[in-house]
Amino acid sequence: MSHKGHSRQEWLRQRVGVLQEPNFRRYYTGYLTSLLGSAMSTVAVAFAVLDSRVGATGLGFVFAANVVPQVLFMPIAGVVADRLGRRRAMLGADVLRCGAQASLAAALFVGRPPLWLFVLLAWLGGTGTAFFSPSLTALTVEMAPAGQLGNANALYGLAGSATRIAGPALGGALVAIAGPATVVAVDAASYLASVLALSLLRLPPVTPRPAATPGSAATQGPATQGQGRRSLLGDMAEGWTDFRSRTWLWVTTVQFAFFNLITWAPWMLLGPVLGRDYLGGAAVWGAIMAVQGAGAIVAGLLCLGRHPRRPIVVATVGTFCYALPDIPMALHATAPWVAVAAFACGAGAAVSNTFSGTALQQQVPPQMLARVSSLTMFPSYGIGVIGYMIDGPLAGAVGTSTVFGIGAAYGLLSSAAVLTVPAVRAVRWRTSYPSQPGAGSPAELRASSPPTAAPRTRPAARRP
Repeated sequence: MSHKGHSRQEWLRQRVGVLQEPNFRRYYTGYLTSLLGSAMSTVAVAFAVLDSRVGATGLGFVFAANVVPQVLFMPIAGVVADRLGRRRAMLGADVLRCGAQASLAAALFVGRPPLWLFVLLAWLGGTGTAFFSPSLTALTVEMAPAGQLGNANALYGLAGSATRIAGPALGGALVAIAGPATVVAVDAASYLASVLALSLLRLPPVTPRPAATPGSAATQGPATQGQGRRSLLGDMAEGWTDFRSRTWLWVTTVQFAFFNLITWAPWMLLGPVLGRDYLGGAAVWGAIMAVQGAGAIVAGLLCLGRHPRRPIVVATVGTFCYALPDIPMALHATAPWVAVAAFACGAGAAVSNTFSGTALQQQVPPQMLARVSSLTMFPSYGIGVIGYMIDGPLAGAVGTSTVFGIGAAYGLLSSAAVLTVPAVRAVRWRTSYPSQPGAGSPAELRASSPPTAAPRTRPAARRP
């Protein structure tokens, strides 16, 4: 091979080398398929609910029914994943979501389902998502070498951004051609693709964890029958102890819980309202959302192969961009300015998600990762959803400009405050997985980079 060819191969390995791992490649294919199906069905479900003549209020009930179980079950889901195995939890979650969507598709093919059926099936789908999300964070360390974690997370982000752009467009076109039932059925099939991908994974066996003793740290991965298990509450307490011991983690988690409430919710809820009122309507607002996705794709590509020395500092710098769209909205600026801010927001989100998620996986012992991950997600869902309930009345009382102005101020000031926390600046990039006495990660054995010392600090919060 020529020197030029070798250099090109090395350049690709540094950025997408994780796709050479058979397990990750298999799973990523199913994950991308499932994301596309979900992005398509969002449009279909909305039209199906409205076609049932229950109005916007009914649609709100359906959306809430999907979010509430995620708030309720997220902390338990992390414990279940660490006890039973991340792949098992994800398989069960995808089977549940597939069943919910298949049932909805069948009901739509038959006629117009009642509102209670939409709500019930949305609840089941949200329950599946609650068990899937923390498991994915933890399963990644079993599929990807430590040196490729950042690339794995960047590829997840790219998949999400691309499907958020392509999915609604494809879903809307298919709804117009074949109706909502067909699109929901396609989504059900996409979950089967994820189930197949998970079933094909060939992961090393996990050594059973021994019985816990008072004051002992977490040991191995999922427990097995007859090996002396800690109670469910004991596992939850253990995850909470690890979570609160890492200052950088709980600081960023609190930041984003209120960020979702104060900064993000107005953009998601009131943004379409102003898009209709003065920006130019649904087509213009859809273009702005597409520009935001494009920003995430561009930044996600740039994140591939990057290993920042202080990942949480870089992630926090990216969070400044989350507040930028609120500024032109507060000023009632024209659509081009809103689009520029949305592009920056998407780019900042990609940077923040990639490196905060990687730091979480690098710093938390693999056998506790699902529990700790669920605790970073729970406040963001639980507190953030309040914004969707109060921002409408609040905007009516004080005006949309005030709501957006407060959101922008909080977003910028909270990010600046987080950067002043020494524990945030102390987190260093790791090239090996952390472990506790007697514990280990299957993927750690495949890591290609030598280990380096890193302070025992905290993982990052779930981003919107």
